[in-house]
Amino acid sequence: MKLHELRPAEGSHRPRRRVARGIGGKGGKTAGRGTKGQHARDTVKPGFEGGQLPLTQRIPKLKGFTNPFRVEYHVVNLDDLPAASEEGRVTPASLRTRGLVHAGGLVKVLGGGQLEQALAVEAHAFSASAVAAIEAAGGSVTVVARPNGSRRVAAKGNALTNR
Repeated sequence: MKLHELRPAEGSHRPRRRVARGIGGKGGKTAGRGTKGQHARDTVKPGFEGGQLPLTQRIPKLKGFTNPFRVEYHVVNLDDLPAASEEGRVTPASLRTRGLVHAGGLVKVLGGGQLEQALAVEAHAFSASAVAAIEAAGGSVTVVARPNGSRRVAAKGNALTNR
């Protein structure tokens, strides 16, 4: 057996049906399209739904919504504060130098973990539990103004928040 003698198995390959080549055999005259109607004539464009508003026109054009006034914070828990303290003081700059937050972002301190030493903490926002834990350890809380100058400080109980 040589390469040019190879053939597919008997009956496994059938020739393509050539329709619309006259009435002598299957697929003549209407060529399997039936009689009359839209599909019997020319092609129907993709996505056509018979006069109903197509799906591509029904779905909304814009994908979602991005709030231009959203304020995003880099969060730091109480457990991370002692590692970033410089002489009992924690600032957004000291958190950046330790790699706890990214440069240029606002910092929010959350109340996750325990704080056992008195620290003076400066950040752009604090959770109520973080303020309570820092003051219970003998430390102090200072809200730093946002870089753009706008600062809205709301007092909620004992917590100062910057929104």
